[in-house]
Amino acid sequence: METLREMQLCVPHLNSSCRKPTHPHSAILMIYILLSCISFITVALNLLVIISISHFRQLHTPTNILLLSLAVSDLLVGLLLMPVEIIYIEICWFLGDILCTLYYISDYVITSASVANMVLISLDRYLAICYPLHYATKVNKNRTQISVSLCWICSVVYRLFLLHDHLEEPGRSNTCFGECVVIVSNIAGVIDMICTFILPIVFIIILYFRVFVEALSQARRLRCKVTAGKLASVTIRKQEMKAALTLGVVVVVFLFCFCPYYFPSLEGHDTWVNASSVAFEIWLAHLNSCLNPFIYAFCYPWFRKSIKLILTLKILQPGSRDIKIIH
Repeated sequence: METLREMQLCVPHLNSSCRKPTHPHSAILMIYILLSCISFITVALNLLVIISISHFRQLHTPTNILLLSLAVSDLLVGLLLMPVEIIYIEICWFLGDILCTLYYISDYVITSASVANMVLISLDRYLAICYPLHYATKVNKNRTQISVSLCWICSVVYRLFLLHDHLEEPGRSNTCFGECVVIVSNIAGVIDMICTFILPIVFIIILYFRVFVEALSQARRLRCKVTAGKLASVTIRKQEMKAALTLGVVVVVFLFCFCPYYFPSLEGHDTWVNASSVAFEIWLAHLNSCLNPFIYAFCYPWFRKSIKLILTLKILQPGSRDIKIIH
């Protein structure tokens, strides 16, 4: 009986060792296949976005710089975070307390940067739709690059401040050897929920509402013009409504993916972050990184054309950087 118990420990004969995660073999195989597919799709789609925007000069616009930053954060989720979580489902943590803390800090930083990028994209579209005459003077590539840089810097500083306790004492939340756990206190959880969930959602919803109202207002004004104006109004109304719909989908998907993770903070409890015990909440939040390329990039015809050029290796031909992607 003692031998069986020791076999179930991460380190046999070590009393402080954790028990190994145990799941039915058939179920774990399906989980591995499903999560590996999600990780692969996340990496592949975001890599296509990065290559497209980086390669073709015509796509070097302020809006696409924001899309590029979002794709980088989502790529890191699929490339760095998801594989570790897949392995940790059935295997104990043997990489040490310092790497455990750094892993979760990286997770939080990437997630925060992704959310901040979504806010910047919403703001960019709001300025483009509601202030089209001043957009070119207010928004340029240099300002956008500075905004993206600040977005990542602030995400790092904010997360280091929020998790400084775990940096000072790595492994403080672990109860046994072979575990990788980070417990976010209720106060820190509430701050995190407000800064990375409630405020971004409220901001995006406000921008979404303003875009929707402006789209309807422009359509009404153009209806009063001549026939050519009426034709233009139909086109513009479709474009504005498509932009509004895209923002609406962003809000709904973001809420769906992140709500379960913030339930403990909403209930006034500490947030227990453990890749094996809260796999559903973590993976649902990271699923947003897989869906973002569909929401943002697949809405643009240039992305579909870029995919064809990339997959057919035409981007390797001389002068391919100057190909007209947008007509």
